[in-house]
Amino acid sequence: MTPAIRLLKQQNIAHSVHEYEHDPNNTNFGLEACEKLGLSADEVFKTLLTTDGKQCFVAILPVQNTLNLKKMATAVNVKKLVMANPADAERITGYIVGGISPIAQKKRLKTVIDERAKQLDTMYVSGGRRGLDIAIAPDDLAKVLSAEFVGIVDE
Repeated sequence: MTPAIRLLKQQNIAHSVHEYEHDPNNTNFGLEACEKLGLSADEVFKTLLTTDGKQCFVAILPVQNTLNLKKMATAVNVKKLVMANPADAERITGYIVGGISPIAQKKRLKTVIDERAKQLDTMYVSGGRRGLDIAIAPDDLAKVLSAEFVGIVDE
């Protein structure tokens, strides 16, 4: 059981766990989850870490979309953001790249969920390791993360 699943159980938040055999040669983790779980790319969300050089922020967006760093910077009220380097992302979240869950990271970071999630009854995010996704209602995810919904992807 990962910290993400443990936290959802502790807080009695409705969710379901979906495991699949991760192919170690596959580096497109989100699309692999779609394929192996039989889901559309609109339902599966990736977790990305950004930084302004002083602090880090979490962006949750559909796997097929590209994060718009300007929109994300505006959402978190900073001038400019860049992607956090993978080693920093792993150290800060406590999860490995390809398995970074937005839930139960080592440190609570300001989090933004792309507004497209609000159109769904259920969204899928990493459960804390490669080959493990969690299905959760977008509003429940926002609540557990104290996150807000903002448009943060390239159109």
